[in-house]
Amino acid sequence: MLVFPKWFRDRSIWPGSWDGKRRFEVAHPHDDLLRVTPRTGPTQENTLSPSFTDLGAPADLLTALTRSGVTTPFPIQIATIPDLMAGRDVCGKAPTGSGKTLAFGIPLVARVGQGRPGQPRALVLSPTRELALQIRTTLEPLGHVRKRKVLAVYGGMSYDPQRRALKRGVDIVVACPGRLTDLINQRALSLDQIEIVVIDEADRMADMGFLPDVRKLLDMMPTTRQTVLFSATLDGDIDVLVKRYQRQPVHHDVTPPEEEATPARHVFWRAERHERVALTTEVISGVGSTIVFCRTKHGVDRLAEQLEQAGVSAAAIHGGRSQRQREQALDSFRRGRVDALIATDVAARGVHVDSVACVVHYDPPDDTKAYVHRSGRTARAGLTGVVLSFVGRDKARATRRLQEELDLPVGLVRPDIETLGVIDIRSSGAARPPRPVPTARPSRELVAAAQRTSATRPSPQAHAHHDAESRGHRQHRSPSAQRAR
Repeated sequence: MLVFPKWFRDRSIWPGSWDGKRRFEVAHPHDDLLRVTPRTGPTQENTLSPSFTDLGAPADLLTALTRSGVTTPFPIQIATIPDLMAGRDVCGKAPTGSGKTLAFGIPLVARVGQGRPGQPRALVLSPTRELALQIRTTLEPLGHVRKRKVLAVYGGMSYDPQRRALKRGVDIVVACPGRLTDLINQRALSLDQIEIVVIDEADRMADMGFLPDVRKLLDMMPTTRQTVLFSATLDGDIDVLVKRYQRQPVHHDVTPPEEEATPARHVFWRAERHERVALTTEVISGVGSTIVFCRTKHGVDRLAEQLEQAGVSAAAIHGGRSQRQREQALDSFRRGRVDALIATDVAARGVHVDSVACVVHYDPPDDTKAYVHRSGRTARAGLTGVVLSFVGRDKARATRRLQEELDLPVGLVRPDIETLGVIDIRSSGAARPPRPVPTARPSRELVAAAQRTSATRPSPQAHAHHDAESRGHRQHRSPSAQRAR
């Protein structure tokens, strides 16, 4: 597990008074991916973290942050904001929910110039509609202070409102690559005036087959731009972007030290498919706000319906639903109108809800990266949470490999809700005991209901169709990437 560097953990070496200037010096100026090292020479003990003012954030933006309840910077913000304010290219890596959006958002709004009709000055690329909408929501209050207009463009919505907004003039565009490419082909905008580009969730861009589109978009921009990559993981194909499109980037890899982190509890239950509906019902009834991951769109819809029949309020979200349906599902979950959000991997990429008590891997993830991103929906913003995986006999060996690779507890346990050790945090984030549940094992009635529903499942040919769709992301352009257009 990656942790803070020693200088960050040992605050006795921090400067006695933070002067807001860059505290790093380049260790290897000719490396493609630079490391940063702290300057030495502090003279006194200082146990206070730097403020946004110390990091160089403008006073007017600080007022907007304070109004929204943001007063203390998170570690990724402390690490990256000074470099971003100085105009450096940055690779930022931090856990999901650690504050990456504000880490690049504050410097972006502070530094971006004013756009012209069809010529924005800053661009943020997002792999999914939900994440694009979340980024826009975060940036708009800051942009309002600086009189900077923020527009989100993504598929599933009419082109006309987006074209009209671009014609009037916007300063910052938040976009999915597919829809952005379409608008460029329609001559609704150009990228030749872009000063700052941010690629958020860069690794997911590569996974979804967007990398060729991202490279084409970057080639349309001035070479003098500032290029920023942020993600929970930065590896594999992301090196292509780093080496080709960034100029001496500063690499910040920030994960909280174990003694300060609030990690999720990871639990792996032995559970065959016919047991999972009943188990999921009991888990949600016991712990409250829960996100459940299924592999296919059909699986999401089917489970949401089964949970509703069992008395659990649930909303479904996946790429086959309209944008309005997806936004309504997210809003209902955020407001606590439903207890469970049932989602596919792609659709849930932009789900940022701090008070999620539990994440359930109803279907196993494709790989460790997917497991990490799914699990990052809980234990956010300093809260605790639990990650529960249902594991059948056919996936036991693969699950053991995943546990070993991620340094998680190895082995499977029998389903027992007491092993989760979580609290219901839906009301104002306050801890309270879990709801009482009649038994740790699924009741006979629930198992029978699940088996009756299973009898009506689609044919094997239909399942094969959905299985092929879920594997499509390994091709040049996955169905999920097409949906994000």
